[in-house]
Amino acid sequence: MRAEWMAHLCGLCLALRGDHGQFARVATNYDGLVISVLVEAQSPRTGGADAWRRTAGPCPLRGMRTASVARGEGARLAASVSLVLASAKMRDHVADGDGLLARRPVAAAARKVAAKWDRAGARTGSDLGFDTAVLVDAVERQAGIEALAGSGTPLLAITEPTETATAAAFGHTAVLAGRPANRAPLEEAGRLFGRLAHLLDAVEDLEEDAAGGAWNPIAVTGTGLAEVRRLCDDAVHGVRLALREVDFASKGQGRLAHLLLAHELERAVDRAFGTAGCGHRHDEDPGGDVRHGAQGWFGPPPVMPPGAPPEPPRQGRRRGPVHGCAVWAALFCTCQVCCTDYTDPWNGKKRDAWCDNCDCDCSGCDGCGDCCNCCDCCSNCDCDCGCDC
Repeated sequence: MRAEWMAHLCGLCLALRGDHGQFARVATNYDGLVISVLVEAQSPRTGGADAWRRTAGPCPLRGMRTASVARGEGARLAASVSLVLASAKMRDHVADGDGLLARRPVAAAARKVAAKWDRAGARTGSDLGFDTAVLVDAVERQAGIEALAGSGTPLLAITEPTETATAAAFGHTAVLAGRPANRAPLEEAGRLFGRLAHLLDAVEDLEEDAAGGAWNPIAVTGTGLAEVRRLCDDAVHGVRLALREVDFASKGQGRLAHLLLAHELERAVDRAFGTAGCGHRHDEDPGGDVRHGAQGWFGPPPVMPPGAPPEPPRQGRRRGPVHGCAVWAALFCTCQVCCTDYTDPWNGKKRDAWCDNCDCDCSGCDGCGDCCNCCDCCSNCDCDCGCDC
């Protein structure tokens, strides 16, 4: 599953480069790859492996290893959505005068980049039959809704534009895959995914926004954290129910989508609220583990499934001192040694991430993956994932 996750992440990054140039790759984000995952999960595997994967060249984020990456319409749709939402995020930062964007020359340059990304994303979306105007409209309405919000305003009124945007993106994956019956349940899953992401983003930024005087929907509406947590838990459960109505091409193909949307979303909730869990619903609130992941354009992303890098280690392969040091520098600068398991650039051996703080007791795990990488803690899972445990 981790190898598949990496294939879609790298596929999104390379689709951005292929359609929109090198600089567009900065729009790569964890949330966007879910679009690519959903398209592939619904599509019949025709045309052989070459129709869905290609071998990409060495990359610093992979320890200068080649990799099999996702290709096709799913990756391109993910790129289009990511680019349009990244441009909206950039304009939002310009409007708020965040950091260097408070300076007029920098802000002017950022506006030009955002406008270019809007047009580029719209072109790719049009090629795929997806109208990105729904995304742009949602972003523009967001500002007006926030301006009118105050004490007592329902939080769901503020999250509505985000819900609409993600519902449209999720729903179009069914169109690309040729499964129109899936569109309605995927739109529902996308709507709740957008709601959850927006709320978690607000929770994680609450203290920082309060200290800096920035706008935050939870603070502005006066909503208690207990109510926010209830809305988040309901959204996670709603996504799971919606996924049960989706007809994937096969159980195996839908497995990564199920892992990300039915399990990892609840882990994202646990992280945001400072509680711990294995991505499943429990009767009591566990406590302790707080994991940190990169931020996505929709909000806090599902975390990278744990495990070893997808590229098999090349035991005995050694680099020269200059090349090896360069790869090590790239691993440090991109936080790979801290956040993910990685392959030693010099000897090809697997290394654990420095910040790995999993609290699951996986000593008895045989690596089969049937328990969703959570060993024996699936007994409290409330979703129909087919796990024997």
